[in-house]
Amino acid sequence: MKLFLDIIISGLIQGAIYGLIAVGLNLQYGVARVLNVAHGEFVMVGAFATYIMYTVFGINPLLSVAFFSPVSLIAGFLIYKNLFQFIRTSSETAEMFEGNSMLASFGLLYVIQNLALIWWGTSTKAYSYLSFSVGFLGVAFEANRVAALFVGVAVMISFYLFLRYSILGKAIRAAAESPVSAQLSGIDVHRVLGICFGLGVMLACVAGGLVSMMKEITANMGFPYLVTALIVLVLGGLGNIVGSFLGGLIIGLVTAAVMYWQPELSLVASYLIFTIVLLIRPQGIFVRQTNGR
Repeated sequence: MKLFLDIIISGLIQGAIYGLIAVGLNLQYGVARVLNVAHGEFVMVGAFATYIMYTVFGINPLLSVAFFSPVSLIAGFLIYKNLFQFIRTSSETAEMFEGNSMLASFGLLYVIQNLALIWWGTSTKAYSYLSFSVGFLGVAFEANRVAALFVGVAVMISFYLFLRYSILGKAIRAAAESPVSAQLSGIDVHRVLGICFGLGVMLACVAGGLVSMMKEITANMGFPYLVTALIVLVLGGLGNIVGSFLGGLIIGLVTAAVMYWQPELSLVASYLIFTIVLLIRPQGIFVRQTNGR
């Protein structure tokens, strides 16, 4: 029973992080149609921002996450407005836009990664925060991991309520359903898509801040998170926000279980699930929904 609880809680903790990252990517690709391969680099930026604010300025990591969330949202919005919106307006077809935007995001990936290597180098960084253990049904977990789980779930619930009930959330859902119809209804589609991209950057940075509380971080840490987010995106369904978060939890649980059995096969298990879903249900386990459910 202790081993079972350990696997479940560990899987949920990791799955919450994967879910946040995948939801951000789903907003960028499922709604704004930008396959942002630099998405993992924003996880790295969030991790290093939290690290610096704690080790240099002594700011609580959880407060740091709350502080740079709006900053990262604005930064993502400006990136979209100055890069991807220009590509969108200059592309003759939607397919051409998707291809050109993906190539541009590759350039963005290398710019962010190389700036990080210049500023922070190649060495690993880490700090100690909430490193004491808390017990649950006889199983001990580090408090920082439990805090990351609760924050991740709270952020996702808040984000769901925002999409479901706010005016802007309804505009995002309308743009996801049909950008042309949304524009004919008076919605500023370019602004909404820019906000979607910014929200994706914000969720990636929040996830990075939570990761920095639990693990060592490096300037090259972003790519594995991008790959996992793509797997979760396929698993949960393109455009399905809740499906992405649930898909992240599934991958987290599977990874945690395989880690106890054969650690080197954890990534193989994720790819195996990815392949099976593509073959059996390519639209994802959860049916695509654009109404925020």
